Amino acid sequence: MRERPFSQVDVFSGTPYRGNPLAVVLDAVDIDDEALARFANWTNLSETTFVLPASPEAAAQGADYRVRIFTPSRELPFAGHPTLGTAHAWLEAGNEPRDPSAVVQECGVGLVRIRREEDRLAFAAPPLARSGPIAADDLAEIAAFVGVGVSDVVDANWIDNGPGWSGVLLASADAVLALEPDFSRLGSSSVGVVGPYPNPAAGSPQFEVRGFAGGAGVWEDPVTGSLNAGLAQWMMAAGHAPDHYIAGQGARLGRDGRVHLDRIDGQVWVGGSSVTCIGGTIIL
Repeated sequence: MRERPFSQVDVFSGTPYRGNPLAVVLDAVDIDDEALARFANWTNLSETTFVLPASPEAAAQGADYRVRIFTPSRELPFAGHPTLGTAHAWLEAGNEPRDPSAVVQECGVGLVRIRREEDRLAFAAPPLARSGPIAADDLAEIAAFVGVGVSDVVDANWIDNGPGWSGVLLASADAVLALEPDFSRLGSSSVGVVGPYPNPAAGSPQFEVRGFAGGAGVWEDPVTGSLNAGLAQWMMAAGHAPDHYIAGQGARLGRDGRVHLDRIDGQVWVGGSSVTCIGGTIIL
């Protein structure tokens, strides 16, 4: 064990303690898998990331670093707020990407490009591993979990980009905020629910999102990049959302997350601000 650089970053918020926290170990060389999992369980955050040198194959394709993403209970091939938070911490530590305009991250789903914008970072949403309509029996189970009738669901789709997300569209943001899920029904499923705001003011969220990540051992995630990525890919393609919108998430948990979704030349980008709340070293 030795001292290693460490940051705890608040993601999808420019104001400390209003977004989704992420633990980032900036040097994870020579740590075995058991120790990685144990530390992620100890932080008790929805995700902890560990930065490593890119593999030779990924480096040859432009990767700046490799990241491993752990929940308290398992490793994920991809997750959104860990992608942005890790890139933020990596840049803040003085690292320079090969391409000045973007960071290229290697993770379980492959290479993810992270665009550098004026006041935030944005990642390119990876292709969905599973998409398409949700079968009637599965939809009935999801509706029972979130506490609505199937007739209250405007539309639903699989939007799995790694964590196993299903997406459910309700008629309004108020309906989303009013949900009282029955977590005994969630099991290992990961369910995202979204609803529109009527006539939102400029710069305000057009949609409210809630994410329930039983598959990651998290009852309700404060602000979720992978979920918003999948929702945007589905809703933009289906005509439920415009090519540029802001999603709010975390209100029921006392947070105020803001996720910026943009479709540019067919590619969905998921952006948000990050702020470092804790910096120093850990022994690992």
